[in-house]
Parts: sequence; structure tokens; C-alpha cells
Amino acid sequence: MSDHHTYKKIEIVGSSKNTIEEAINNALAEAAKSIRHLEWFEVTETRGHIVDGKVGHYQVTLKIGFRMSNS
Repeated sequence: MSDHHTYKKIEIVGSSKNTIEEAINNALAEAAKSIRHLEWFEVTETRGHIVDGKVGHYQVTLKIGFRMSNS
């Protein structure tokens, strides 16, 4: 086991027709399918799509940090 940790950071966009929180969870669930050692996230943008004067869906841009293997 290493006495330090090294991280990598990526940026992804999640979406949901229901809530911002669901958009975040959708993004994290997809990232977890292919990236190991997810450690943290930061929401950097929030936006949405308007349909007939109402929210059609929410989008959130996330920066996700994950620990490098063997770190």
C-alpha cells in the first residue's frame, strides 16, 4: 500500500428529466461502470432544456476525481 495517493480528474455531463440530483446520480452510475476508485465529484455547471415553457430535462457537468491504481 502506498503512503500517498495520486488522482486523475475527468469531466462528464449527466442528464435527467426529473431532477438535478438524478442527473448527478445518473452520471456517477455510468462513470462507475468503467472507472474504478471513484473518490469525489464537483458540479461545475447546471443547465437545462426548455420544452413548452417548462423544464424538459436537466443537465449537470461534473468533474470526477478517481484514485489511480496502485496509489
